[in-house]
Amino acid sequence: MLLTGLLMGGLLLAPPAHGQQAPLIESAETVPATDQWLSPGDRLQVRLVSQSGARVTFLNGQPLLELDPTLTQGKRGIYQATYVVQPGDTLHDRPIRFQFVTPDSVIATAQSKSLVRFLNPNEPQLALTRGDLAYLNYGLGEDRLGGAKLGYLDSLVMLHLTGRVGKQYRVQLSQTQTAWVPQEVVRLLPPGGFAPTSLTGSWSVQGDSLVDYVRVPLTARLPYRSQLLTEPSRLVVDIYGATSNTNWITQRDGLQELGDVTYEQLEPDVFRMVLHLRHRQSWGYHISYRGNTLEIRVKRPPQKLRLRGLVVAVDAGHGGTNVGATGASGAREKDLTLAIALQLRQELQRAGAQVLMTRETDATVDNGDRVRQLRRLNPDVLVSIHVNSSGSATVRGTSTYYRYVAFRPLSVALYEQMRETGLPGFGNVGSFNFGLNGPTEYPNALVETAFVSNPEDEKLLTSPEFQQRMARAMRTGLEQFLKHSRAKGPRGWLLGQSAR
Repeated sequence: MLLTGLLMGGLLLAPPAHGQQAPLIESAETVPATDQWLSPGDRLQVRLVSQSGARVTFLNGQPLLELDPTLTQGKRGIYQATYVVQPGDTLHDRPIRFQFVTPDSVIATAQSKSLVRFLNPNEPQLALTRGDLAYLNYGLGEDRLGGAKLGYLDSLVMLHLTGRVGKQYRVQLSQTQTAWVPQEVVRLLPPGGFAPTSLTGSWSVQGDSLVDYVRVPLTARLPYRSQLLTEPSRLVVDIYGATSNTNWITQRDGLQELGDVTYEQLEPDVFRMVLHLRHRQSWGYHISYRGNTLEIRVKRPPQKLRLRGLVVAVDAGHGGTNVGATGASGAREKDLTLAIALQLRQELQRAGAQVLMTRETDATVDNGDRVRQLRRLNPDVLVSIHVNSSGSATVRGTSTYYRYVAFRPLSVALYEQMRETGLPGFGNVGSFNFGLNGPTEYPNALVETAFVSNPEDEKLLTSPEFQQRMARAMRTGLEQFLKHSRAKGPRGWLLGQSAR
């Protein structure tokens, strides 16, 4: 029987018997030490640190084992245990309680600061995505760019939550696949709903004067994942929780970008759409729901693949209160990126391009607001300009970044031309998990012009003449990207055929 004790710093300690000294419990925690929701089959991991040689239990009798000092760098008194949650286990947002008995029979109890809930699979916990920038993560990893993103979702998409760690919920996408969603982009629903599933209806494919459309009727707004793949160029969309009842696919007049349209049932609850593209270079796409119909809008190449008439978005990184990196002489990233971006705007306008700026002054503009603005403006291409920094003053050079392999040709073209300025190459970086590289609606690339942390690079970055040289290099990089896009694709279609 647990003894009533005193709560001190998250540890509940039972008072010792007369003449006995209470054991010192350094910590008692779940691992990870944060609030959790667990389902049957999940592992609850706990750790307690105190004096060696005791008997420690939790969850009304489950034992913790004291680790051998060879596993703890020589430290004694570290106890750990794993408990696999069983069907029927109940725990509702409570701390984990531990009992500690020393060799001389001193008893103490402690509890974790974090709270744990055991979910009942017979009462599915559902949620709806909210906002226009909801997204899923692959896992719980974090760095300064956030967790690695699986993809973005429309609003009001229904998710089946089967776990929680801290501020992220685990999403059951299918019988075999899970993802994680931040709590700030979902709204929990009251109990009583069914886990989301749907049969697919027969879908239609058609084009209007601007884009090609694919529309798939569903009975619920299910989560999805999309990938732009190359060689051959195709868009792959997986719908989780969907099972085929598609008996025909109607392809109407007006299609210019979509070729073969097929599907396959990867798993009983994963429906894959494969949309082949007629051009080697993809110019973007957008996925959203109209009611419960999933709609995919596939962009076509610009009418003429040249700078004249092209709509180019130019993003000057940072700004306002977001200073960015600072060099030894005091040069600030937000000032340098704006100066280079304004030079690039002049270069592009001279070539006849229409230029959209995410900022034109020293203004604070949130990255999410930049993405929303660009979605509304719908550019043909985006170049985001930044300045790099390193903890070592010897590191220097230029680099470019892309997220989706289909947009790699843009970053390569920019990288090659930036190296023509005389800057050494620092590399072309793919799968870059940055907000401005996240949109799929248009080819985009980020240019880290040079290292402001390097004295030689900083001197170049602050030179108006070199700023103009870099702007010219980016303009030439865009021209080379367009030239590359005119090359023949794997099926013999010309990228510029729509202009003929």
